[in-house]
Amino acid sequence: MLLLQITEEAVLKTDLDALYKMLHKFAWRYLINFISVLVLIRGVYYSKYKRSDLFFTYFIFNLIIFLICFLLNKVELSMGAAFGLFAVFSMLRYRTEDISLKDMSYLFLVIAMGLVAAVVKIKDASDTYEYLFLGLINSLILLLAFLLEGSLLMKAEAAKIIHYENIDLVHQSKEAELIADITLRTGIKVHRVQIQKIDFLKDEALMKVFYYE
Repeated sequence: MLLLQITEEAVLKTDLDALYKMLHKFAWRYLINFISVLVLIRGVYYSKYKRSDLFFTYFIFNLIIFLICFLLNKVELSMGAAFGLFAVFSMLRYRTEDISLKDMSYLFLVIAMGLVAAVVKIKDASDTYEYLFLGLINSLILLLAFLLEGSLLMKAEAAKIIHYENIDLVHQSKEAELIADITLRTGIKVHRVQIQKIDFLKDEALMKVFYYE
């Protein structure tokens, strides 16, 4: 009887140790993930676009991906299945509101961060080195996003869609005059235009104008 009690206590202690170890990994991995996403969205995205309406979307997508992949990884989720899950979430679209390509790129990044934080492992390495490696990966992602959004590597180009009614200037030989007219009307220093559609019945053209921010 005493032997059985000792065995049960040993099993319980082993289970508690395993639970504590899993919670410890979960807490540190999600902390690194959360800080990284916070810096990306609040520090890079918001400072550039001044939009906070997608904060909930970014953080909740990241959390869902992290939770699913972390928990499934504990039952030996294969890397192929993880990337399949990641691909499914990355293709999700909202039908009630159009999301720009840039916003979708940030959504892709926060999903990728959640996936990496949940499944990245280094064989025969301690947890500390895994956390340092994870922090290094996220730091590289943040650095690249910061450089690409800034003007250090290249000028930041923006675009707007406009309806233009002076159809006489919508001609290849009058491109300089067209750009000058749009710049005068809008006050935006347009450097190139891309004609999307021409309606000769309404004497109107739909075009995308490009300018440096």
